[in-house]
Amino acid sequence: MGVNVPRVKLGSQGLEVSKLGLGCMSMSAYYGPPKPEADMIQLIHHSIDSGVTFLDTSDFYGDNEILIGKALKGGVREKVQIATKFGIVSREGEMIVNGEAEYVRAACEASLKRLDIHCIDLYYVHRIDTRVPIEVTMGELKKLVEEGKIKYVGLSEASASTIRRAHAVLPISAVQIEWSLWSRDVEQEIIPTCRELGIGIVAYSPLGHGLLSAGPKALENAAEGDVRKTYFPRFKDENLEANKSVYEEMSEMGTRRGCSTAQLALAWLMQQGDDVCPIPGTTKIKNLNDNLGSLTVKLTSEEMDKLSALADTVKGERYTFMTHTWINANTPPLSSWNA
Repeated sequence: MGVNVPRVKLGSQGLEVSKLGLGCMSMSAYYGPPKPEADMIQLIHHSIDSGVTFLDTSDFYGDNEILIGKALKGGVREKVQIATKFGIVSREGEMIVNGEAEYVRAACEASLKRLDIHCIDLYYVHRIDTRVPIEVTMGELKKLVEEGKIKYVGLSEASASTIRRAHAVLPISAVQIEWSLWSRDVEQEIIPTCRELGIGIVAYSPLGHGLLSAGPKALENAAEGDVRKTYFPRFKDENLEANKSVYEEMSEMGTRRGCSTAQLALAWLMQQGDDVCPIPGTTKIKNLNDNLGSLTVKLTSEEMDKLSALADTVKGERYTFMTHTWINANTPPLSSWNA
């Protein structure tokens, strides 16, 4: 590709990653069945060779950590920064959020084993357990940092007040949030809080779960078992017709600029600041190459404003399971279920 991938500092604790990361979830889970292991390892190696060395996974993404661990063999580990997450457990079709100290440690040990590494570069609290004071969760993470099992700590989908409380216990290096032309509500309170505290921002689903890169075809081509068909209201019939206009407007601008809609979306995010790192996911080398092209797209202030305005036309909630399926309260104690 010949594209120089800049580095960006997340937080002030020393974490430095590629300006563009790679979300690895769809390789193993949720967007249809797991993809062929050999192909995904080839994709990961291509990503690293291209300079995209910030790999994002979770213990909740099927066997994704095991896949990443296999891809890191042969001297590759030293070239990458691995981010993984803990805090969500599936039980009888429901997603349980767990932030208890005992579980924090057990989850970390299990991720280290699956990844087959000695230390996790960035360890996120995947979702916040409202039963447990965040100070308790962070206290255990602080011990794991002191023991050398993790280097840096992050939060995912946390409120501004939780971010402040957590940061007071142990400095947070990054907050992972859904941020894109598809979802901008975080700009009201979360982004300002992170910047006030000097916390890096990792933007997941920067391509609107595929709509900003493939348009309606993102769902038309979705395999059986793809969660977007069930849990993403913005992809429902009543909203998709309206939302596809966002893609159409971006497509027209991309044609004029000579770039793809994905490149526009990623360039818009990266021009939000030097503390922002988008982590688009893909299972195809051609898409990764296209995403890399966003690093050379420089948008004018007029183009930035025009793209920003598209968010006002998006219809539907982000998810259904965020509000209807997560269980934070009145769950059995850790000892009574298999975490």
